[in-house]
Amino acid sequence: MTAENTAEVGAGPGRSLNISLWVLQGLLAAFFAFASATPKLIGESSAVEGFDLIGAGDWFRYFVGAVELAGAIGLVIPRLSGLAAIGLSLTMIGAAYTNAFVVDGYWPVYTPLILLVLFVFIAWGRRDETKWLFGRDA
Repeated sequence: MTAENTAEVGAGPGRSLNISLWVLQGLLAAFFAFASATPKLIGESSAVEGFDLIGAGDWFRYFVGAVELAGAIGLVIPRLSGLAAIGLSLTMIGAAYTNAFVVDGYWPVYTPLILLVLFVFIAWGRRDETKWLFGRDA
């Protein structure tokens, strides 16, 4: 085994984990692009009502929709996937907090918490890409 092969074996997630991560990333990207961000960005009535319920203006609905859409796109770009997962993790923390404390359980708090766990898993699996973005050796 040459030094190059040794470096390749130790770098990044294994093949099965890599495939699992890409499948999960693709599914979550599709969900966030079409089922989560789009209703906010086009002003679907349920999204408007939801943001009115928390006392946020339209600007915040557009902001959250744009963040979710950017995260969905980032999940399917190899070098950005880890960073996108971190950003969406932070978004899910905000959603869980809002669901639990601002709207007093109007929406289930477990949905963003489950998504948070999935995004943390992706961020962990893509940590080498994130290190590379910040100029650190992976």
